[in-house]
Amino acid sequence: MVKTVIFDMDGVIVDTEPVHRYAYHTHFKELGIEVPEELYTSFTGFSTKNTYQKLQEIYGFEGNVLDLVHRKRFLFNDAFDSKPDLDLIEGVRDLIIGLHNNGVELLLGSSASKSTIEKVFTRFELYPYFKHLVSGEDFPKSKPDPAVFLKASELATHSKDESIIIEDSTNGILAAKAAGIRVIGYQSANSKMQAYDLADYVVKDFKAIDASYIVNL
Repeated sequence: MVKTVIFDMDGVIVDTEPVHRYAYHTHFKELGIEVPEELYTSFTGFSTKNTYQKLQEIYGFEGNVLDLVHRKRFLFNDAFDSKPDLDLIEGVRDLIIGLHNNGVELLLGSSASKSTIEKVFTRFELYPYFKHLVSGEDFPKSKPDPAVFLKASELATHSKDESIIIEDSTNGILAAKAAGIRVIGYQSANSKMQAYDLADYVVKDFKAIDASYIVNL
């Protein structure tokens, strides 16, 4: 029986990918680099800091990583605040509320920065449903390193055997497996070049499942 659910955020709770894409590629143009789609997609699940560290290794451009991160976040925040059609993934609010009403403990384990998490949770009024929010900016390595999920598991009331993670990316699924926690792979229509073969379960539509489905996994 599942008593704790750890949600990823980007691509699972809210589809911020178009906003991230705009911010990153605007910044890439400012830096004078062209990042091919396959490389860009490989960063799914990375923190912003780890993304720029990897890009500097590849392209050799100069700049303090924290300054690069701050510039990208400025571009993201500006676009986020001005995008009226940004919404939660279809069906996920009902799933979150259903799990909460059934006494399931909810945590967030996201590579997103604390400021981005705060923006999403404030805009969509999600704070009442989650016990703890864990941000990837607190750790030196991003998913597939399991640090975010290991920390969430430490904060959880229940054991790993009574927990499950919901993830949409290859790196996130690998991180969940490395943490020793079962994982549901959410394969949305917007998923690009992500592998779900290592997930314990795969769902393509949150409207097709409910709290009892997850509790009884």
